[in-house]
Amino acid sequence: MEVVKGYKLSKDYRHSKALKNLHFTINENKISGLIGRNGAGKTTLLKIMAGFIKPSDGEVLIFGERPFNSLKASANTILVDDMMSFPTSLNLGEILEVAGRFYPNWDAEMAKKLFQYFHFFENQRHDELSKGKRSTFNMIVGLSSRCPLTMFDEPTTGMDAAVRKDFYRALLKEYLAHPRTIIISSHHLEEMEDILEEILLIHNGEKQLHLPIENFKEYAIGVIGPSEIVKEWSHDKTVLFLKELSPGSTYIVIESLYKAKIHQEASHLGLKLSPVSPSDLCVYLTSQTKGGIDDVFK
Repeated sequence: MEVVKGYKLSKDYRHSKALKNLHFTINENKISGLIGRNGAGKTTLLKIMAGFIKPSDGEVLIFGERPFNSLKASANTILVDDMMSFPTSLNLGEILEVAGRFYPNWDAEMAKKLFQYFHFFENQRHDELSKGKRSTFNMIVGLSSRCPLTMFDEPTTGMDAAVRKDFYRALLKEYLAHPRTIIISSHHLEEMEDILEEILLIHNGEKQLHLPIENFKEYAIGVIGPSEIVKEWSHDKTVLFLKELSPGSTYIVIESLYKAKIHQEASHLGLKLSPVSPSDLCVYLTSQTKGGIDDVFK
């Protein structure tokens, strides 16, 4: 079943185009990563899917409906981000109580356990929490809502390393016990790649790739060898990244479309192959240049 479907989706602001002709589909009961650099358009896309703003062109359907002003989409969708606001007249305990009346699948028992585990107190106020504690409380609301479409935008902002690990572990355990469609937006892929089932990579408002995580991990391969040999061998290949390691030695990252052939040719030429991490691949795919910061200082 298609939970989210985007068709020719675009969003214009006064001086910029945040999204450009996006086509994508996200099916039910998957954990998907919405990946991209800061300013790629991730937050804009999530706000459109949550029904907070309208697209400028095209459309997005959530459970078959346009989410803007849709009660069905609203009751079955939650967007958790660091901009979440709650009535200042309510303390944290009251916020959880009200949330339980709005979300049909609300799990009050889990909300209570997480609330206690992360050392919150009922009389605390949301706007008085530190940034990390706000993110943690927001996470509790997102997980406990059990919305069929649960979206997290940079969910670990302000959290320390231990809480980040707890968050991803709690998310995975909750997902396994109660499967639903979860979208996590972040530019820190290394934090969450182990729990993702697919990746939607966007860059400058455009879709770059949308692949199962297994395919994404096999998308590219690193090659090291003598500069002249590497340059000549790679002239007909798609080079995503190039760096001179030392005089006469070069490292490149190429698309591994014909992996068996690449291994055979590299072995024959004495080139060394190495895997490319998904987080590094994201950087290479969204970089404006094939080199790194060291090139600035040459």
